[in-house]
Amino acid sequence: MAVGIGAFGAHGLKPLLSEYQLAIYEKGVQYQFYHSLALLAVASLLSRLPDSKILVWAGWLFVAGIVCFSGSLYLLACRDILSFPVGWAGPVTPLGGLFFMAGWLAIAWSVSRK
Repeated sequence: MAVGIGAFGAHGLKPLLSEYQLAIYEKGVQYQFYHSLALLAVASLLSRLPDSKILVWAGWLFVAGIVCFSGSLYLLACRDILSFPVGWAGPVTPLGGLFFMAGWLAIAWSVSRK
């Protein structure tokens, strides 16, 4: 999905957004891509530690982070072309960042307990 969303931004939204808005959009794509790879790492670790509830939590925290962090950046970048208000998404971005950090801490904790 990150590749498709990134391509849509680079080709479909480029004429509609300012450079600043495109940079915000691209940051959302970048973090979505990184944390999609983190989800693959969680899946790999779960194959070795199948009973780890902490790793399952890590995966869900990454999903929540992608939705909140990247999703809010997509909305905020496109605020001028959307027909509904998205100001509420501003406070959601740091919440998504907290989900990402909690996911990484959960991985570290689960691996250290091995």
